[in-house]
Amino acid sequence: MVSIPSFTGDASPFGGGDPYADYRTADFPFVHHADLADRRLGAGVLAANDEFFAERENLLKPEPAEFDPEHFGHKGKIMDGWETRRRRGVSADRPHPTDEDHDWALVRLGAPGVVRGIVVDTAHFRGNYPQAVSVEATSLPGSPSPDDLLADDVKWVTLVPRTAVGGHAANGFAVDVEQRFTHLRVNQHPDGGIARLRVYGEVAPDPAWLGTLGTFDLVALENGGQVEDASDRFYSPATNTIQPGRSRKMDDGWETRRRRDKGNDWIRYQLVAQSEIRAVEIDTAYLKGNSAGWASLSVSDGSDGSDSWTEVLPRTRLQPDTNHRFVLDTPAVGTHVRVDIYPDGGISRLRLFGSLTSDGAARLKARHQELGG
Repeated sequence: MVSIPSFTGDASPFGGGDPYADYRTADFPFVHHADLADRRLGAGVLAANDEFFAERENLLKPEPAEFDPEHFGHKGKIMDGWETRRRRGVSADRPHPTDEDHDWALVRLGAPGVVRGIVVDTAHFRGNYPQAVSVEATSLPGSPSPDDLLADDVKWVTLVPRTAVGGHAANGFAVDVEQRFTHLRVNQHPDGGIARLRVYGEVAPDPAWLGTLGTFDLVALENGGQVEDASDRFYSPATNTIQPGRSRKMDDGWETRRRRDKGNDWIRYQLVAQSEIRAVEIDTAYLKGNSAGWASLSVSDGSDGSDSWTEVLPRTRLQPDTNHRFVLDTPAVGTHVRVDIYPDGGISRLRLFGSLTSDGAARLKARHQELGG
């Protein structure tokens, strides 16, 4: 088990200059997974018991928290995060909150999945962060309301027990619970502020939904596709290529550094399950002077223990800022795909349209049941 660095205690008061100069963080072993709480997947903060100083929605902003030392409002310092008021006791004789007093926020994951790690980021909350945090999870079908989630009969599973955290720090927690979850309850004890929440894990789609769709994007993150590896992540993550929707700016795709050798760059993906691919989209939206020159696509059927690759789309010229569509002459069956770009550059999205094979559908259904779906 990899040791996870932990941070406790106040950070020093802001002394000017770069506010991130004394920010405490670490390389966490789970951050290669997708962020299940990504707004692009449809994640949201449904409710919070208190957001007096700063709105709960700030928790899921994709960019790092910002800090403006002169930004004040009628309620006090305006922070880029979720911040609650100071808790008090019940009387002059008992002015302090009890050990059980805490604030909470309900988070809907963008895609149901297995959580592998959580980061509770207290960036810029130097003396006003919570003393401790805890995180619970549950799985409910459909689109439950806050009242549905807070009902007495809802079973919550602890992912992060009550744990002391530090101010102005990335507080990371590895999670080892092999279950599929749809919602989280983030608790701060007794009060304070959290800048950002990241929930890293693996999407676990509903087999019944995918079966009803029939033809769908087999590599899409929201459907259970994953990036296994990539040759280069210098400018942006390879996972961007399987995010929902079209890219809206250059860094919303995948771009590599400039190659100075005779090699090429690539991404390897795992499909949701064994599938039959019938059509391909390779999009270079917003990549104008730095799109890939050519691309090819290969398929491997790892379900039989094989790691051999079959090229199904030969090396093809790509145009900048263009969505390229290809219908395969013969459907390709596999569990993994690899896109190679030549020699470097980037693509913004990859879409692989088709359907699950009978074996793929059976394995996905069995996995869903194992995870409590």
